[in-house]
Amino acid sequence: MLKTTTSSVDGKEIQDYLEVVVGEAILGANIFKDIFGAIRDVVGGRSGAYEKEMGKARKIAFKEMEEQALNLGANGIVGIDIDYEVVGQQGGMMMVSVSGTAVKFKKS
Repeated sequence: MLKTTTSSVDGKEIQDYLEVVVGEAILGANIFKDIFGAIRDVVGGRSGAYEKEMGKARKIAFKEMEEQALNLGANGIVGIDIDYEVVGQQGGMMMVSVSGTAVKFKKS
């Protein structure tokens, strides 16, 4: 499935705009405790463990969004937006949210 943050794709014509599709994933507080407990993993101000968990959450969110689009009969998603939010009491969780418009591209 073709996915893009742009509203159009060079060389592809959108036949139908179907529906807004979304995907979300939330990382719980235990993840943060584990990550902050592994300070030795921080190199150059970056935490490999934190980045790995965020990557997993992003993949989950994209998979959910793509499944929704496939169920609508889409062969693409345009205008994708990716958001990261701190949620829960005292900011104990991180949410990754992705959204876009499911479309059907004309067959070439």
